[in-house]
Amino acid sequence: MTGTTQPAYTIAVRALCEFTAKAGDLDLRFTPSPSAQEGIAGHAVVAARRGDGYRAELPLSGEWNGLRVRGRADGYDENENLIEEIKTHRGRPESIPDNHRHLHWAQVRVYGHLLCQERGLDTVNLALVYYDIGSGVETVLREQRDSAWLQTHFAGLCERFSSWAAQESAHRTARNDALTQLRFPHADFRPGQRHLAESIYRANTSGRCLLAQAPTGIGKTVGSLFPTLKAMPQQGIDKVFFLAAKTPGRRLALDGAAKLCSATATPLRVLELTARDKACEHPDKACHGDACPLARGFYDRLPAARAAAAEVLVLDREALRTVALDHDVCPYYLGSEMTRWVDMIVGDYNYYFDGGAMLYALAQANGWKASVLVDEAHNLVNRARSMYSAEIDRELLRAARAVAPPAVKKALERVGRAWTNVDKGAPAPYQLLESMPAKLVDALQDASSTINEHLAAFPGPLDPDLQRFHFDALQFARLAESFGPHSLVDLSRDADRPTLRDSTICIRNVVPAPFLGPRFAASHSSTLFSGTLGTWQYCTDTLGLPADTAWVEVDSPFTASQLDVHVAKGISTRYQARAASVQPIAELIARQFHERPGNYLAFFSSFDYMDQVAGALAKLDPGVTAWRQERRMSETARQGFIDRFAIGGAGVGFAVLGGAFGEGVDLPGERLIGAFVATLGLPQVNPVNEQLRERMQTLFGAGYDYTYLYPGIQKVVQAAGRVIRTEQDRGVVWLIDDRFAQPGIRALMPAWWELGAHNSR
Repeated sequence: MTGTTQPAYTIAVRALCEFTAKAGDLDLRFTPSPSAQEGIAGHAVVAARRGDGYRAELPLSGEWNGLRVRGRADGYDENENLIEEIKTHRGRPESIPDNHRHLHWAQVRVYGHLLCQERGLDTVNLALVYYDIGSGVETVLREQRDSAWLQTHFAGLCERFSSWAAQESAHRTARNDALTQLRFPHADFRPGQRHLAESIYRANTSGRCLLAQAPTGIGKTVGSLFPTLKAMPQQGIDKVFFLAAKTPGRRLALDGAAKLCSATATPLRVLELTARDKACEHPDKACHGDACPLARGFYDRLPAARAAAAEVLVLDREALRTVALDHDVCPYYLGSEMTRWVDMIVGDYNYYFDGGAMLYALAQANGWKASVLVDEAHNLVNRARSMYSAEIDRELLRAARAVAPPAVKKALERVGRAWTNVDKGAPAPYQLLESMPAKLVDALQDASSTINEHLAAFPGPLDPDLQRFHFDALQFARLAESFGPHSLVDLSRDADRPTLRDSTICIRNVVPAPFLGPRFAASHSSTLFSGTLGTWQYCTDTLGLPADTAWVEVDSPFTASQLDVHVAKGISTRYQARAASVQPIAELIARQFHERPGNYLAFFSSFDYMDQVAGALAKLDPGVTAWRQERRMSETARQGFIDRFAIGGAGVGFAVLGGAFGEGVDLPGERLIGAFVATLGLPQVNPVNEQLRERMQTLFGAGYDYTYLYPGIQKVVQAAGRVIRTEQDRGVVWLIDDRFAQPGIRALMPAWWELGAHNSR
């Protein structure tokens, strides 16, 4: 150990070894590796087998020339003076790749050095313990090293990392100095924007979570980024995670960060994370060195690619792709690597909130202090529900069994028999199961283990149907282990497949709070902002935010004189009255269009309803230009839809409420002068939603509001919010349903609309 200066840079043992010891190909072939939960259980089994004097999770740290290295050794046996690194696996230990084994040895040797330095030891025994979770067999590789050798090894790793550490330390100092001097990029804040920024700054300086209900159009993106970045130096914040539900929100965050930092040349590194299927350059090739040229030798070329990427301040999708292809590496996995070395990450919700979320796992492993910004947070409840739901399909089971090898086929047949018993007890088209079907879950776990054992013995790709069922079964079994009042388990049959043999069983999350709560607790501060959050109680109940979460409701910078809000009298969009509403709505759209020609958006509760009204308008007034949202539109097609809202244009874009054009779309000025919202937006009344309502009523005493009313009104306000985007805009909104005249519904609308009786006609 050399040097006595204060450590300038801290790195985890695993991160140090991964940076310096990884080599060769990227290999993402599916292997029967244990889940995280199985890995934890395997570590516990190994620790329980050890005798007195054995300590699991031993914290160790040390320094080298100002570099601080820290971590937790899996285990230390004081009686044998033995440090253990435990790795869980399935199958033959000799099938573990050499480059993995090299990395594992590097880790245990670093821990050996740190232990020798801490305790003044001359020698230490080291062991790699490979624990097969299928058989329970341990394969132990041991060596003894003296402290001098270990110090040399440790110094070598640190030396290889030192220039990068010095660069990163210098970058952080420059970043913090610049952020201290950061100025708002405009001459002044918009009305309401300062209130939002001050609230977010206070949340970050106090380490609290914040719910911010702020009107659409005040500049929430810049208004949230600016105070968070200003708080970074003072609070020692390592990362900012800006999470958005849709592509436009992520683009606004990237543009906002670039605008904030360009004026003062702030060296803030920003990374956009893109889904693997969208970032893949060779979708026809498997993700390993034998198939894909960008995976072959990936870790050998990574250092140069990483260094080049660190020089690009805004690594959006295209910039990251350019750097990656210049160095012949995979863009997606270069992006995954750069999450460690950037200051701000822009991505989808799932990168922090999903069960296997990469950003959350990295933050935990590296001890990052992260500030989390959640854009358009009214989407988070439904998105999180889908993250913690899983289903298995009987038809897919039959397809998997048809292609399975003999040993696996027998295990799948046992699944089928257990499933039949569940089917017999639930003959209705839709039925809530009273409890988790334990025998079916056991059979699924057994089948998954059998498939894993087959893969361990016969490495190679599974048939697609078998692999898909395997993944579905793993997810279902994982969620079954954490099943509780926050979820339902139900069985349903399609109308087209009504027989007992064609069912789907679903674990359906209702309240994501138990899963998301730890994510909020782990952040330094989390701010959730939207124009339509609902209420503090609704958000904390459903999302699991801490009890001391603050709430701020930002006044709108807009006035009622800017927006004429009308409630259409005598029109009901209830399902039973929908056919009768088509012609009156078409007439209303045509009348408004001719009163004030320009660009309008018309929102409906379904594609069928939208098509009926669009067709009626075309017959009634062929001179009104109209275009429609299509099912499953590509990004290019969605942009084409938006581009038709041109300055000086006149026409009506038909869209589905809650879809791609209901939020996150910015069409200021003449690009959009009005909107028609032909529905209350309430979710469909069906057996699933009725079960959700009953559970919400049981848990929170607010079943209807939490299930139907709040989600519906959120969609309406978001859609109407497309019209007024600046303080110079003028426009009109038609709320088309007689229920909008009810006082309880009006009370949920933005106060600045001043929606009174004079607005109905």
